[in-house]
Amino acid sequence: MMQEENFIQKEDPVEENNEIKNDESGNKEEGKEKSHKSKGKKDPKLEQAEEEVAKLNDKYLRLYSEFDNYRKRTLKEKIELSKNAATEVIYSLLPVLDDFERAISAIESASNDPKALKDGVILIYSKLLNLLNQQGLEPMKTIGEPFDTDFHEAITNIAATSPEQQGKVLDEVSKGYLLNGKVIRYAKVVVGS
Repeated sequence: MMQEENFIQKEDPVEENNEIKNDESGNKEEGKEKSHKSKGKKDPKLEQAEEEVAKLNDKYLRLYSEFDNYRKRTLKEKIELSKNAATEVIYSLLPVLDDFERAISAIESASNDPKALKDGVILIYSKLLNLLNQQGLEPMKTIGEPFDTDFHEAITNIAATSPEQQGKVLDEVSKGYLLNGKVIRYAKVVVGS
């Protein structure tokens, strides 16, 4: 009895598969008939939509290539600008370089007058500082000012000799500079505690 039931159960899935195959083959035939009908004539709305898609795709490709060209051009201009940005500053520094060359030749043929050498170096320094000031560089005032992390970098703390010196800059190890109001180098300072 059991074997007969198992045999019957095995037959059922096969019959179901045959029914599914018949349905699938029927659907395939209907699909083929539909495709034959659609090959004959195209719907005017479909043709219009395809033309519109082609136009929009062409427009998209043109805009994309135009933007890509713009991006490449601006990137090239930025690189060119960064290469040539310092030209004016370097050109203005050339006289200072000439002064240093003259100072070196003066030291080699030294008259052993330390005051003349000192005056020459001070003259070159003030000329260089003046050129840099014209470009927007200005040194920070630090000694005696309250310690400010936006402008100062504390190297060390030392004991303040008076209560007024606590939290203030007592010494400057390295000068800080602003370029057009923006910090380009923080001042390295000693702070009283």
